[in-house]
Amino acid sequence: MILTVTMNPSIDISYPLAHFRLDTVNRVADVSKTAGGKGLNVTRVLAECGENVLATGLIGGTNGQFLLDHLPSGVQPFFYTIQGDTRNCIAILHEGQQTEILEAGPTVSAAEADGFLHHFRLLMKSAQVIALSGSLPAGLPVDYYARLISIAKEEKRRVVLDCSGKALEAVLQSDCKPTVIKPNREELSQLLNREVSADLEQLKSVLSDPLFAGIDWLIVSLGADGAFAKHGSTFYKVQIPTIEVVNPVGSGDSTVAGISSALQHAKEDESLLKQAMVLGMLNAQEKITGHVNLANYDTLYQQITVKEV
Repeated sequence: MILTVTMNPSIDISYPLAHFRLDTVNRVADVSKTAGGKGLNVTRVLAECGENVLATGLIGGTNGQFLLDHLPSGVQPFFYTIQGDTRNCIAILHEGQQTEILEAGPTVSAAEADGFLHHFRLLMKSAQVIALSGSLPAGLPVDYYARLISIAKEEKRRVVLDCSGKALEAVLQSDCKPTVIKPNREELSQLLNREVSADLEQLKSVLSDPLFAGIDWLIVSLGADGAFAKHGSTFYKVQIPTIEVVNPVGSGDSTVAGISSALQHAKEDESLLKQAMVLGMLNAQEKITGHVNLANYDTLYQQITVKEV
């Protein structure tokens, strides 16, 4: 069983407009609303791949109920209810551009933060792989992911972490490390306070930095250039085919779903990396965020190369 954790979920609202005009009325005929947040994108893709998924996180208010009502079929919800209302995130799609209006979300109380830690500990009995994704809501301490990872590690669970900024820094500076992190080059540059290029030798040096000691898998997204990965002391370059990109949003979350699924089934290194890349590409080929068409899976899988470097 895979447990997905979304600490700051949202109702994702999409407004497609032929033309977006400021300081006047814009009428939208085709509105879509989905249960969103990075962790729920991971959840959706895992469910579409046929995995057994538990979904948890913080929800509240009428938006929280909407989220529960719109979870993917087959997903088991074990969310923790808080007083604040789950946030809305609005995307205005216009003239080939995307303008986003993102609510900060509720402020979580200290009692609610402690309550979720207990709730999370109980869920360890049912899950073997934990996927932690996205931002932390206001009120949670910056080291909250580190606390969750500590609980998971006590139970000898494997953890895939996809976050950035101060929350990721706190994890890297803690004693309990996740099994996998999936930064991109920009996030690596922020962590190390220096520019990180796609040069393979530089990436080897970067991923060997003591900051990442204790993390089993480091998988760096390189966009259209595929990925660079370190597993233990072994480095890999992953080359992917050129595809027609329809909507890249959520591709990183789909990659996390692929990593989590591969860990759940104890796949070898090459298979893990290929599955992760395929699901990310399949998401990019779809209009809907956090959705994959598995009919194209095998074709793309065969076009990916993984080389030890």
